[in-house]
Parts: sequence; C-alpha cells; structure tokens
Amino acid sequence: MKQLADKAEAHPVVDSTKVFDGHVFDVRLDTLTDDDGTTYDREVADHVGAVAVVAVDAQDQVLVVRQYRHPVQHRLWELPAGLLDVEHEEPLAAAKRELLEEGHIVARHWSHLLTLRPSPGFSSEVIHVFLAEDVASADLPDGFRARHEEAAMVRDWVPLPDLVDAVLGGQLSNGALVAGSLALDATRRRNGRLRAAASP
Repeated sequence: MKQLADKAEAHPVVDSTKVFDGHVFDVRLDTLTDDDGTTYDREVADHVGAVAVVAVDAQDQVLVVRQYRHPVQHRLWELPAGLLDVEHEEPLAAAKRELLEEGHIVARHWSHLLTLRPSPGFSSEVIHVFLAEDVASADLPDGFRARHEEAAMVRDWVPLPDLVDAVLGGQLSNGALVAGSLALDATRRRNGRLRAAASP
C-alpha cells in the first residue's frame, strides 16, 4: 500500500507585516522567495485552532447542534465545537469542555478521529476532530452562560446513516460535520483503528 503523509516545509520569508489583529485570528502579509529568486506575496490568517466532537450515544445517534453563522448567513447544523483559545489547554481538554458546554453531556471513551486543515490556502487553522462514546447527561459548569448565537443553540440526536445521507445529499455543509461524520462512517465500514485521543 502506498504511504501518504503531509510534509512540513517552510519557504523563505523575506518580509512579514501584520495587517489585522483579531480575537480569533490575525492576518499578516508575507513576502516569500521562489527557488529562482522571484518574490511573491501571500495573505495568511493566523488562526488559534479548534476542536470538534462526534458524540455517539447508545442508539448510534450523533449529537448535532444548530446555530446562526453570520459570515455565511445560514443557520447550520454542526458538531459541538470550539476554539483553542484557552492558554495551554490541550485539544482533548478543549473537546471535553466544548462537549459539556454545547452538548450538556460528558463521555467516558475518547478517540482522535481526524485532523482537518479546512482552508490551507490562506489560513493556518487546524481542527482536531474527536470521537466521544459512552455519553451521559451532565450539569453545566458553575457560572457558565451561553451568549450571542450560542444562547439560541438547538441540539438534536441524528442516526449516523441519516447524517451521512444529508451530507452526501448536499443538505449539510459545515466542514467539521462533513469530515467527522464521513470519517466515522468510513472507519466503521473498514473496521479501522482509531488513534488515541491524545495523539494530536
């Protein structure tokens, strides 16, 4: 079987200027050098990264949440997810926190399902997608209060085959949801082994 793997590589940067300083991401303008000495510019969105969780219950249903996303002006079905914006927080810890805050559940068994770079042409964002199994309802952390779009978030449990059908039928478009649901379906069809939850 052919072995495939992404390869870390950094082209020479002769100049870099931050053009936007934001909460979720910064934007910089990098000037790079080609092998022949010519230079070219690339705008880069430096993103803090994120996690998403495919949570599966005893009936093989997947937890999905629905919220308004202003940049695309849609109310999207998504996986419980969130930013890696807590200093020194590991991806697995962030996934557990987001599952509790958005899904109001905890899980006893965790696996790392996949790593996703949704827009590598302009963004450094990496999304770690976890599988959470053996789930149970749980109380929200003391003092936690959902705000803005999350205050109107809707939760539902959907059978995995229905979720896959909706993805392949074009009804669902959130990147982490699409990748996570298809990855879980493919893993089960191939009897694939999942990576340890701490593997990111």
